[in-house]
Amino acid sequence: MGDHLPNFLTLARIALVPLFVMAFFLPLPTGRWIALVLFLIAAITDYADGIIARARNAESRLGQMLDPIADKLLVAAALMMLVYNSEIKGLVLVPALVILAREILVSGMREFLASIAVHVPVSGIAKFKTTVQVIALSVLIGAPAVEGQFGYLSLLGIIALWLAALLTLYTGYVYVQANLAHMSGPEPKVPPGAATPERAS
Repeated sequence: MGDHLPNFLTLARIALVPLFVMAFFLPLPTGRWIALVLFLIAAITDYADGIIARARNAESRLGQMLDPIADKLLVAAALMMLVYNSEIKGLVLVPALVILAREILVSGMREFLASIAVHVPVSGIAKFKTTVQVIALSVLIGAPAVEGQFGYLSLLGIIALWLAALLTLYTGYVYVQANLAHMSGPEPKVPPGAATPERAS
C-alpha cells in the first residue's frame, strides 16, 4: 500500500471534484463550508502525494500522468463554479482565463516534451504561483459563507487571483523560453507501427 499511496491520494483528489461541485448547490453557508473543506483537502493531498512519492521513491508514470490532470480538474471546477455563481465576473474573468489558458498550454507542451523523453522540473516560483492560486480560490470559495462579517474577503480573493494570473503569465513565459529549443528541434522519431500523438489523443 505504501508504494501506491501517492497514486491513491491523486485518485482521491480526482474523486473529490464532483463532490466539490455539488457542494456549491447546497444552501449557504453550509454548502460553501463543505466546498472549502473539500478544496483544501484536495490541495493538501496534492502537496502530500509528491512528498510521499519522493520520500519513498515511489514515483510512477501513472502518478506523473494523473497528478497534473487532478490539479487542472480541481482548478477548472473551482473557477467554473465561481463564474457560475457570479463571484468571478466582469474584468475578473481575465485572470481566470489566463490561468486556464496557461494550464492548457503547459499541458500540451508537457505531453510533447514527454514524447521526446524530456523531463521538466517544477520551479520554485511555479510552486509559489500554485500557493497564491490556492489561497485566492479558497478565499473566493469561502467568502460567501461569512458575508456580512468579513465583507472585504471577496476583494482580497480577487486581488490574489490577479496576482496568481501575473505569476501564471511569468511562469508560462519562462517555461516556454526554457524549452523552446526542444520544441523547435526535429520531430521525434516514432517506432514503426506506433501511434502518432494525434492518433493516440
